[in-house]
Amino acid sequence: MALIHICAVFALLLSTTVAAASDQPRHEIRFAVAAHFPPFQHRNSQGQLVGLNIELGNALCEQLNVRCTWVDQVVMENFPALEGRKFDAIMGMAPTSNRRQQVSFTNALYPITTRLVARKTAGLTPDRRSLKGKRVGVLIRSNREAFALSQWAPAGVIIKSFWLNDQLINSLLAGDIDATLQGAVEIREALLDTAQGLDFDFLGPVVSSDLLGDSVAIAVRKLDTSLRNELNHALEELMQNGEYQRIVEPYRLDVLPSSP
Repeated sequence: MALIHICAVFALLLSTTVAAASDQPRHEIRFAVAAHFPPFQHRNSQGQLVGLNIELGNALCEQLNVRCTWVDQVVMENFPALEGRKFDAIMGMAPTSNRRQQVSFTNALYPITTRLVARKTAGLTPDRRSLKGKRVGVLIRSNREAFALSQWAPAGVIIKSFWLNDQLINSLLAGDIDATLQGAVEIREALLDTAQGLDFDFLGPVVSSDLLGDSVAIAVRKLDTSLRNELNHALEELMQNGEYQRIVEPYRLDVLPSSP
């Protein structure tokens, strides 16, 4: 009986300790980020993380009065590491239908559009009939890769996947691929606004699908409703006090969400 009593007391103390720990105020948010997607996130010549998502993340942390720690990843969609608590959230990810099955998302940070980019003279449009037999570049484990493999590859479109956007752009310039499926803002930054991109342009309409998403948000573990709610509240405050608009406007997004 004494042993049972001791075990019961120990279990009670352990549960109390865990509950108390969960009630502790947050001091840090560890954001995962793949730092090779300018202008959203990349490293400058001094090796510092810069870009829209970095600025928004730092502003959210400042609003919550916590420290921001950035964990650099090769790919954004590293859900096992998120579940393994190697970081608390993934910064800047499209909340697609597939991804929502594994993680939870905050409110939208900003909208995104997906476009087909090729040489102006290519005569291509973003549909299976036009692209059949053509080589289309996408980034590995991206929402655009998931869409292209699901919707275009079965119809004879050749999908070429790349780890880095620089590799993809070089392949497009060299003619090793015929087109790329990209977010409008990052391909404009990486190619269309450069001297090398004068012969390239958006071809056809915006590509829309549940597999692509139409916005960017922050991914958190499904059960971490506390962090999601804190980030949503901080985002609303940034929109209301004007800091959000100050950060976002220089990045030339197509549409800005209205303040709540």
